[in-house]
Amino acid sequence: MTEELLPGKTPASAEPLGERERRILDGHDRLASMAPGPRERHIREQLGMAPVRYFQVLNALLDDPRALQYAPVTVNRLRRVRDEKRATFQ
Repeated sequence: MTEELLPGKTPASAEPLGERERRILDGHDRLASMAPGPRERHIREQLGMAPVRYFQVLNALLDDPRALQYAPVTVNRLRRVRDEKRATFQ
């Protein structure tokens, strides 16, 4: 399957995950075990982003094939959790 490119764009799969995305995937398990206050502080201080933005980026990474290639166990587990939560609210 060939990706259709827009002018000036490269396929997402051609570019490796950025450092921020790798740090999010690598550190998610540790963050998930933290209490909400320390978790939010860690996200702000260590990743330099608001907690809401962190979860937006994390959710987008779950649909990114590069993230699946980089951390398949983490991505597949988080996809299952996301799918279970979506099923609960439908």
